[in-house]
Amino acid sequence: MKRREETIVFRCRAEDHGVIAEPQPARTVLPAWLRRLPGVDTERVSPTNDAITVKRCMPFLDALSTGWILPLAATVRLEITDGGRTVNAGWDFDREMVSTHAPFQVAGNPYEPRPPMKFHNHWTIRTPPGWSCLFVPPLNRPDDIVEIFSGVVDTDTYTAPVHLPFVATGPDGLHVLPKGRPLAQVILFRRASTELPASIGPETPDERETRRRVFRSTKAGNGWYRRAARAAR
Repeated sequence: MKRREETIVFRCRAEDHGVIAEPQPARTVLPAWLRRLPGVDTERVSPTNDAITVKRCMPFLDALSTGWILPLAATVRLEITDGGRTVNAGWDFDREMVSTHAPFQVAGNPYEPRPPMKFHNHWTIRTPPGWSCLFVPPLNRPDDIVEIFSGVVDTDTYTAPVHLPFVATGPDGLHVLPKGRPLAQVILFRRASTELPASIGPETPDERETRRRVFRSTKAGNGWYRRAARAAR
């Protein structure tokens, strides 16, 4: 019997299909500033500087491109006043997009007195058995208006939309968040039945030599990091 392909499934209400912004693979919605950045800044090359930019940094790029981007379903307006203590929201959609949490639920949090709030997501995510989703603010994409809180959801059993708690961190004024704006990054992972044991202590001579070799290879560039990752799979 053919093995069923493992798939992440995004579902919305039938009447919302083609109306709300759809999830996108994170690798397809990289920031515009990064797409414009050259891999090497030729004007800065010197005998002591290879002028390689962050566009050649695979850990940085992998963080940006891993998983899916869950976008804002419709345009939202946040009016922030009183030093962030008061936030009023409006939106261009016929269902709720923003609601509030009771402040006592996060009493003592570092964002006080800014109120805890919640973006309503209108996509249900379903994953194969044993797979969960980590919801985080879009990685390496600083946001000066809202701060999304992170969370893990077992999307193989919780098959309903996952809403996204946040705090409005922007300055006083009216802020328009357009439809399709990257709201959260969804990273899939397979749950382990048990936690891995840890080994903590000084490195062995072999481990020291491996560390030095990896560091030298990384400094040399030439795609070593990516080739090593492929070989390890």
